[in-house]
Amino acid sequence: MIREIVTIDEDLCDGCGLCIPSCHEGALKIIDGKARLVADNLCDGLGDCLGHCPQGAIKVERREADEFDEGAVSANVAKPTEMAPPKPCACPGTNFAQFAADTATPCAASPSETRSSQLTHWPVQLHLLPPDAPVLRGAKLLITATCVPVAYADFQTHLLREHAVVVACPKLDNTAGYLEKLETMIRDNDLQEITVARMEVPCCGGILDLALEAHRRAESTTPLNEIVVGTRGEAPARRRIA
Repeated sequence: MIREIVTIDEDLCDGCGLCIPSCHEGALKIIDGKARLVADNLCDGLGDCLGHCPQGAIKVERREADEFDEGAVSANVAKPTEMAPPKPCACPGTNFAQFAADTATPCAASPSETRSSQLTHWPVQLHLLPPDAPVLRGAKLLITATCVPVAYADFQTHLLREHAVVVACPKLDNTAGYLEKLETMIRDNDLQEITVARMEVPCCGGILDLALEAHRRAESTTPLNEIVVGTRGEAPARRRIA
């Protein structure tokens, strides 16, 4: 039949994955570093994913396609989500990797000693980390504003340690898709707790707003905490928000 259906320009697509959470039928997946329509009958052609592509790679076209099948959609979304092995993409630095934090010397006794990194995965930018990354399952999630690790001297040992982390700037990032992505992360990963670390400046409060709304949409009971860091790196206090 002739109908409207989404199409993806592979030359424009950079594989960021922001379109994936907005497709509630599961018709889009990142394959070989590009967003792809996995089956015509899963796409309703309404184009909910269009506004979430920062590259403008997705559009709706009218062509010969299988009829939209709600039964196939129900079966598709009921499948357990699995993280595919990393594959080459437009930017090798965006490939997912999980590793053990180096805990040999978690806190240096003097400036001459080398501190160990507490990072357990890559990438860390919210645009790039897949919402189904295995490091998120059952994790303590740290959502941190970009400036926090720069301002707070003990970020690694006091905040990052034993946490999966995503980094974002609510003022300067293109935040299209952040809310949906955080909602998926919170809803689907059985998180132990969520901590939002932000700077004291007013514009940084947007990252807490995103986390709170995602938490509400996911109907989550996971504890959500806020940490506010001063612009001179003052030691932050933690408070329960939700």
